[in-house]
Amino acid sequence: MPWRPADELAQVVALEVLLHGPLARAELARRLDLAPATLTRISADLIDAGLLTETALPAERRNGRPSIPLDVVTSAHHFLGVKLAGDAVSAAVTDLRADVVDYFELPLDSTEPAAVVERICELVARAAGEHVIDAVGIGLGGVVDDEGRVSSAPFLGWEDVPLSSMVQERCGLPTFAAKDLTAFTEALHWFGLGAGHANFAALTLGVGVGYGCIANGRLLAGGDSGVGLVGHWPLDPLGPLCSRGHRGCAESMLTMPYLVRDISLALGREVQWPEFLTLAADGHPAARGIADASGRALGRLIAAIANLAAPELVVIGGEGVDLARVSMPAVEEGIREHRDPRAADVRVELTSGSNESWCRGAAVIALQGYVLDRRRVRSSAARTGSR
Repeated sequence: MPWRPADELAQVVALEVLLHGPLARAELARRLDLAPATLTRISADLIDAGLLTETALPAERRNGRPSIPLDVVTSAHHFLGVKLAGDAVSAAVTDLRADVVDYFELPLDSTEPAAVVERICELVARAAGEHVIDAVGIGLGGVVDDEGRVSSAPFLGWEDVPLSSMVQERCGLPTFAAKDLTAFTEALHWFGLGAGHANFAALTLGVGVGYGCIANGRLLAGGDSGVGLVGHWPLDPLGPLCSRGHRGCAESMLTMPYLVRDISLALGREVQWPEFLTLAADGHPAARGIADASGRALGRLIAAIANLAAPELVVIGGEGVDLARVSMPAVEEGIREHRDPRAADVRVELTSGSNESWCRGAAVIALQGYVLDRRRVRSSAARTGSR
């Protein structure tokens, strides 16, 4: 069953319930400034269409009469979110509220675009064996335009690859591609810790450092999104050197490869990321010192974001999020160092660093593209522009 509200107003109602439901009809009418009779007509049409349903548990109204809230039928639609890494392709199937219902992984033997597309379509076929997939979303590290064309993805060795159109032609499903951090931030915005916040920031820690921002309810993005500029933000003038010769930048202070390098040099043997975290949590002097220095640097970065963008919330995720967990007192110290004491406290929340969280973000890109009908809007705009 396609997502097809009858008109623009019905679409607004359906999206409001999707993002904020379950909602009683009176509350929904208040939020959207709709007359009760108008909402009754629209909600009845959406229920008949199978997009909305009345929930089982009524909410008590002030006059004592029960009000049956409206909600979306979350199982009516499924989306496949794909995360591309240099050596593997991961995918999660989500429902209409981006809850993960299935997860798959396949190794990536070649990074040639055609080989990667073939792997993605293998995952699509596997997912389609269990679920009706409405759209595919793909997240990857790099520069990706609004049409899903990858202009640069260094870890894959790609330049100017029309990824969305290649997958869509091969698999026959609407396909949307985006920078993985964009997908992660949009997932937080629609269904995660950022839901309900008009202004928040996302930081991801892993093999690199990523920054995303929702400002006035919209993703802040531009032509340089995906270049990874925050990775070389200066944090410690006495810190280690990064790959470009910057001393104490975010890359050298906060990324997993550099922290593993530093602890391995300190101990004179190879140390992997989980052991580093365990040593730091147990108070090992060398590991504790590295973790605290990085934690203070992370706090300075958070303070800079708070000073410049004034977010209501900063969410930290990514594979390296446990650095923040083991060094939170140092993170808080770094924030205090670079915040005016008169300024409000910065609310910091940590989220999952699992691979599924990246796939879920990609699925939200597919979900947004599908329910907002972005493919049709783009086609219409292209036709209009060609006249």
